Amino acid sequence: MAKTKPSERARKSRKSASNGTSKKTKTSPEALLLQAATLLQTSQPDEALVAAKRALSLLQPTPEPTIDALPALNLLGEIHVELGDPDSARDVFLAAAAIDEDGITDGAEKFLWLAQLDEEGGAESVRWFNKGVEVLKREISELEIKLVKKTDVNEALEEKKIKTANALCGIAEVYMTDLSWEEDAEARCEAAVTEALLIAPNTPEPLQTLASIRISQVRIEDAQSALARSMELWKDLDPDHPTVPDFSTRISLSRLLMESEMEEEAIEVLERLIGENDESVEAWYLGGWCLHLLAQKQQVAEQTATAMSLMRASRDWLDNCLKLYKLVDYEDDRLKDHADELVKSLNDTLGPSAGGEEEEEEEEEEEEWEDANADGEEDEDADAKMEGT
Repeated sequence: MAKTKPSERARKSRKSASNGTSKKTKTSPEALLLQAATLLQTSQPDEALVAAKRALSLLQPTPEPTIDALPALNLLGEIHVELGDPDSARDVFLAAAAIDEDGITDGAEKFLWLAQLDEEGGAESVRWFNKGVEVLKREISELEIKLVKKTDVNEALEEKKIKTANALCGIAEVYMTDLSWEEDAEARCEAAVTEALLIAPNTPEPLQTLASIRISQVRIEDAQSALARSMELWKDLDPDHPTVPDFSTRISLSRLLMESEMEEEAIEVLERLIGENDESVEAWYLGGWCLHLLAQKQQVAEQTATAMSLMRASRDWLDNCLKLYKLVDYEDDRLKDHADELVKSLNDTLGPSAGGEEEEEEEEEEEEWEDANADGEEDEDADAKMEGT
């Protein structure tokens, strides 16, 4: 028996329902924000930007900012940061801060970003950091109350404490750099890092900041102790563990270790970083420099064979640094100049490296090919003139 033809009303009803579902899927701001966040996490910021802008246009249909637009604004700010556009990121976070001045609706994240993105830096950065810390402390208090009531909030509480501690460390860093000239700069550094350690005592970053302060005070043994405690918290953990500091923080750590004459620990950190990302110019450079310093110590101790082995390893790291520097058009003339200086010093001791000889041969071959090509073009020009006559 043939299927009966559906009534016009039924067909219209199904069509309308289908269209409604499709439209909701396509235009739901929540779905677009989820899509944008996923694209950002998978290193696709350009595509994330498109989805986040579409979400913002739905959440904020008029030029006037609204509370509903906060999730889209904050996500757009992070996307602009990832795209290397700090000006746009700052504008978006400022818009979010204007809507949610006390961070009651959408938390502290926008204030912490503004502290890092502020053009003036100095006191203005500290102002934004303090605003973020104020919001985070309030949220910590709320979570601790819930914790007393046996609510499962341990993870969220620890996350807030770590963010607060890191923001306080940011304040200390500003007083060590932009505001170091102020009379009470050292006292403010001490106060900020002490509070950070009280809030999150088992977090690596505050201990690392403490070490940086101790180095500036020429209290090297205290710096060494803080750095050792900081590393102990994460060095045996998997790279994906949340306690392990991010890549840039560990780059800074390796510098502090070298300044504190803890070169063996520094090269351990740098080898791990290269294992995670072998395209970091700075990691290759610091590793080469660190091995060079270790070689010098072995020379003083009259351990010649060990010193020579370390020198060869140092040159390999620095050669990799310089090759990558050229490949990615890295922009840090001081780094390159120092790397070149170290390689020259090592070549004077070890003799030219095999890699260096190969590069010279390649350059000579390229020059010969270019000369031959130029001669060929001249011959063709001459033949063309002869035919013309």
